[in-house]
Amino acid sequence: MIHYSCDLCKRLIDSQDDLRYVVKIEVYAALDQSESQADDDRDNLQDVQEILQRLEDAEDDQLGEDVYQQMRFDLCPECRKRFAKNPLGRDAKPVFDFSNN
Repeated sequence: MIHYSCDLCKRLIDSQDDLRYVVKIEVYAALDQSESQADDDRDNLQDVQEILQRLEDAEDDQLGEDVYQQMRFDLCPECRKRFAKNPLGRDAKPVFDFSNN
């Protein structure tokens, strides 16, 4: 049996009692076009695919992450609610974990 845990709070997600939510994030470099290129009939999706293919063949993994990155997270119902309300974490206040001295 496969066991899942929330990637935010680390709580074990019971597949029989709890819903498990999957968050997929895709980050890629924006390829802006000049006005003269915007009107031609080039297949931009094919251009991006060729760039990604060349990056896969390259030895420098950091360069590939600078251009394209895909992430996947499992969330419990409570963390999904918090994520959906503020997906970019803009209003998040820093949380300090002080010792009991």
